Amino acid sequence: MVPSSVLFDQSVVQQLLDVDPVVQDYRTFFAALDWSIVEQWQAARSSRGRPAHPESAYLKAFLVRIREGMSYTTQLRRFLLRHPLLIIELGFQLVLDPTAPYGFDCQRTLPSEVRLRQKLRTFDQSLLQALLAATVADLQQAIPGLGETVAFDVKHIFAWVRESNPNVYVKGPFNVTHIPKGDPDCRLGVKKSSNQEQPDGSKKAKKISLFGYGTGVAACTNPVYGDVVLAEYTLPFNEADVTYFRPLYQHTVVALDQFPTHIAADAAYDYWYVYETVAHRHGIAAIPLNMHGHQEVPRDPDGTPYCSKGLRMTPTFQFWHTNGFRAQRFRCPLLFPERTGEICDHAQ
Repeated sequence: MVPSSVLFDQSVVQQLLDVDPVVQDYRTFFAALDWSIVEQWQAARSSRGRPAHPESAYLKAFLVRIREGMSYTTQLRRFLLRHPLLIIELGFQLVLDPTAPYGFDCQRTLPSEVRLRQKLRTFDQSLLQALLAATVADLQQAIPGLGETVAFDVKHIFAWVRESNPNVYVKGPFNVTHIPKGDPDCRLGVKKSSNQEQPDGSKKAKKISLFGYGTGVAACTNPVYGDVVLAEYTLPFNEADVTYFRPLYQHTVVALDQFPTHIAADAAYDYWYVYETVAHRHGIAAIPLNMHGHQEVPRDPDGTPYCSKGLRMTPTFQFWHTNGFRAQRFRCPLLFPERTGEICDHAQ
């Protein structure tokens, strides 16, 4: 809706919208998204009660916040109040006031900071995933080969709670069962980093304990378009990084309507089922080796391991591991298939 006021009639306000640089910049930016998905989602919901702001207006406002690099909702609301024409462009239900310069009351039109924060926390995830998937589908039309190689990673998000401040949280061991009042959904986790290089060239592991979330991301890179996010999945921070892989991979396949040929990830994703996703398509999984706290075991080319004494182990039987893969049990060659009578000082 284009309002009018004692200063500007509708035609003048429309002309101002068409020449305002901020409005034009965001009009071009928003044109890249398929808003019909949001309209269909809203049409399927009940329209009883007082007319509310369109879902698309909230989405566009939060995209403005991200694009402008704003950390707080307060900053977003102040920015919009300084750009009344952008409020019209976003599509909020205007509270008309002909005495106002642009024909509406900005303060009464914009949702309060509390409402904006609540809306950000309660957005329908299926709607956001559908909008992301539609964007990926559009990019596939413009970028040949998009999604052939996909990288997976988890970024950690500090929860806005006092417990994440080391000067506030209780001294001593962290309580993993503690639930912060400021954000009951977040959990305590440990962020590990082994990239702290020392003066002697060695690397030192660094750990940071924090309350928050982990956002798993599947992305690919194009030399022209840059980084493209294909899928996103968020969990409380107490979940291991590899936990994100299967949901992320499934969302990626649905968005691309095809399987990635190659994947890349850090050592946290060194698990058999990650490699299995590309093995059947003769792809490559570029993942560093992770011994998961165990000593590396020497093996023959056929996979048969050697014990700590250098003896080739004897295979016995196969079984289904609780993690879902077929496993092989090995035993000491001095005891199986028959006792040889040789002496070994190993505990087993």
